[in-house]
Amino acid sequence: MSTDTSKDAVPGSPPAGTTRSTIAARFERLPLSRWHVTVRLIVGVVTFFEAFDQLLIAYALPELRDEWQLSTGDATAVLTVGSAGMLVGALLSGRLADRYGRVKVIAYCVAVSGLASLALTACTSLTPFLALRFVQGLAIGGEVPVAAAFISEITRSFKRGRFVLLYELVFPAGLTIGALVAAWVVPAAGWRVMFAVAAVPGLLAFLVQRKVPESPRWLAERGRLAEAEAVMTAIEAKVSAATGAPLPPPASPSPSGTPVPAAASATPAERAATGVRGLFTGRYRRRTLVVGAIWFTGYFVNYGVTSWLPSIYKDEYGLTLSDALLYSTVTSVAGLLGCLIVALTVDVLGRRRIFAICLGASAALLLTLAALGAGTPVQVLIWTSLSAVGFFGSNICLYLYTPELYPTRMRALGCSVGGAVNRLGVILGPILVGVVYASGDSVASVFVMLGAVALVGAVVAGTLAEETANRPLEEISP
Repeated sequence: MSTDTSKDAVPGSPPAGTTRSTIAARFERLPLSRWHVTVRLIVGVVTFFEAFDQLLIAYALPELRDEWQLSTGDATAVLTVGSAGMLVGALLSGRLADRYGRVKVIAYCVAVSGLASLALTACTSLTPFLALRFVQGLAIGGEVPVAAAFISEITRSFKRGRFVLLYELVFPAGLTIGALVAAWVVPAAGWRVMFAVAAVPGLLAFLVQRKVPESPRWLAERGRLAEAEAVMTAIEAKVSAATGAPLPPPASPSPSGTPVPAAASATPAERAATGVRGLFTGRYRRRTLVVGAIWFTGYFVNYGVTSWLPSIYKDEYGLTLSDALLYSTVTSVAGLLGCLIVALTVDVLGRRRIFAICLGASAALLLTLAALGAGTPVQVLIWTSLSAVGFFGSNICLYLYTPELYPTRMRALGCSVGGAVNRLGVILGPILVGVVYASGDSVASVFVMLGAVALVGAVVAGTLAEETANRPLEEISP
């Protein structure tokens, strides 16, 4: 991307009139255009394949258990070691993205993920496999929350929920298509071929670096105002060309330089808040605790269900590997439908209602399945698929909601902490399901536990979550 507009700037001095406030106001006046869709598509393809890589392990696990004679503990380690890497990767990436830029971190993460996937195909024993899955987890966990922060920063407040979540649909779409492809490829060609296919998208790192501009909001926040002005001007030119009309004038900032009135209520401590300590300063403390609880409960349920379904169908009900994978795929497809429903309704219903409705409905459905006894595979298929509409829908909304809760200077860090907490849910969900399942109790007890966790998330969201729909980022988080 050209930056000729900044050639005449004096090094270290910002262009006249360019501030963090004016950059935000200029984004607010940009209509949705082909430029937005193109950037969303490029970053979306990257996120799609990260999701694709993430789910493969659940579909490879039944074959790995037979090939390497894995115990239940070994199988649990295979399922969770990637999530442990994602937890660490999420924590690291947010700080790196707030310091060095969103786009650079996204590109490096997708390159590492692709290389790790290729290396996995050469594994012949458990130990190197676990090590590489951890490395791949670092990359996947690092990319997803930073990408969420970036997409939020290039979007105006009006109908932001729909725009962002239509991008975020690529993640559950990646999970779903990964499930469909794996259900066919793994039985036919083996798990190694599946990981080889998943390595190809690592080449997208080059496309991201060349075609996606750095966030002007981030550049301005870092004091790189000349670069922010150059990138913002280029974006405006592309949007104007795409729409075929001149852009409306941006809203004028207030005399204090703050474009939105709610920011005036921020305390000095909140305005100075940054880093991990900043996430627990003033209004951000409650937000961090509430959104962390929703991340944890939603993903505990999600991965507690989806990680073990193929094995439960195969071991508990005697289904063939192909049928077990097919049944599990139906649940993922139902979850994708839930994500689409949420994307189309989130700006109308609001974030808080979405969380409460989706998690509450999932809890009711899972507890109903437990009460019915989970006696047949068809019964499990129907009730878990209906429940997936809810917990997938709630979880995708978190990728919209979390970036809204924090200012630009610590937005990626806030997203990464949310991503790390979700990794705790992703790790503990399969572990505890494995413990309950291996204890010899009826499989219905698994769904009692999962339903109870979903209910906790619904109550927290419905009573404590703050509404953010259709409000500018700078108003929500000064």
